[in-house]
Formats: sequence, C-alpha cells, structure tokens
Amino acid sequence: MNVKDKVVMITGSARGIGKTAAKMFLDRGAKVCICDVNEAQLEAAEKDLNPTGTLPLMSVALDVSKRPSVDMAVKKIVEKWGRVDVLVNNAGITRDAMFSKMVEDDFDRVISVNLKGVFNCAQAVIPSMMAQKKGAIVNTSSIVGVYGNIGQTNYAAAKAGLIGMTKTWAKELGRKGITVNAVAPGFTMTEMLATVPEKVLDGIREKTPVQRLGSPEDIGNAYLFFASDEASFVTGQVLGVDGGLVL
Repeated sequence: MNVKDKVVMITGSARGIGKTAAKMFLDRGAKVCICDVNEAQLEAAEKDLNPTGTLPLMSVALDVSKRPSVDMAVKKIVEKWGRVDVLVNNAGITRDAMFSKMVEDDFDRVISVNLKGVFNCAQAVIPSMMAQKKGAIVNTSSIVGVYGNIGQTNYAAAKAGLIGMTKTWAKELGRKGITVNAVAPGFTMTEMLATVPEKVLDGIREKTPVQRLGSPEDIGNAYLFFASDEASFVTGQVLGVDGGLVL
C-alpha cells in the first residue's frame, strides 16, 4: 500500500487506533500530523512516535467540534508541508446510557465530536485537495452505525450519519479527484474497552467468527488501504473490520 510522501492528518491520534495508525503511516514513508484535544497525551505521543526527532511528524492540538480550531490545524499543516493528501477522521467519544435515561448534553456532545467534527475536518481540508485534484478522506464509522447497539443512541446516530456523509461526499467529490470511504470497526481493544468487564469481552469473542477482538493494527490497515494509491478507484465504500461479528 503506497502512501510514501503523502501528507496525512489523523484526528484523535494521541492514543489508541489513531496513534497506532500514525506509526503505520510513518513506517511507510508518509508525512504525518497527529491531532488531538488532549495536549498532554499528544505531546507524549509525539515523543513516543518520534524519539529522535528525525521523522516527518508534527502534532497539532485541536478540538474537532470547534471549526476555528480545525481551520488553524489545517493551516499549520499546509504551512509546513504545502498540502493535505489524506484525512483520517479517527476522533470519537462515547457517552453511553439507555435511551430513556440519556441526557441531552451527552447526546449533543457525541454528535458534536463524532459527526460534526468529521464535517468540520473534511470541509477544512478539501480546498487543499481540490487544488491538486487529488486526495483521500477516510471516516471512522462503526458496526454500531450499521446495526445499532443497546445504550448507544447518540453513538449509533453519529456513526450512521457518517455513512450517509461518506456516500454523499463520494458522489460530490469524485469528479474533483477525491475519494471518500469509511471504516466500520467492530469491538477493538483500545482504551474505550478498558472498563468493559472481561466476562463481557469473552462473550463478544465467542460471538465473533474469528474468535478474537480487533487490534488497532487491524483498523490501521484499513486506513492505509483507503489512503493508498492502490485504492484510487475505490470510493463511497464502508469496510467492516469486525471479525465477522455482524454475520
């Protein structure tokens, strides 16, 4: 998967899937900007990913739900490297509760980060991509956005909305040379699952045909494919990376 010399912006990349994906892109010769709202974790991630300071890596703190913050981040990337070739919309949060008990603030916050944040970031990078008539946007949806999940009304709504935006943007931006695709992870071992009881995780493993949870690398590989030259004729797709859980 050729991503050498591509300028890649990854949101929510101070830890978990985003951080792992950043390393995978760096290992293949891409220029990477890691972005996250948590400045302390972002600084630690940059030191961990680039201990010698010799790799083409930069970090920018941003809140994807705030458009001025996003615009400033994109401006810094363009000032340093001249363009944005790939946007990976990886940032996301959860505020779970049963529908009857979900408070409005928790609904609004998840929609603001997980859905509006993707809108903000994508709209901010497309001028750069359109100028060079080439680019790739990769959105992170979820199997929850396709099939729903108990206790995740807000998260499911946002992730389903991402699929709709992905397909719409693919139709609008294809003629501009920009591909837009989505990855729909299943249950993946990240900090988000750290509080889930092991008994519950065992149950998920048992229901998954490949008999394991996903790894950050599994999702990173999907990001790499959609970002690569090899996927230049692939757009508007939703790739489930879930071990067959939805079968």
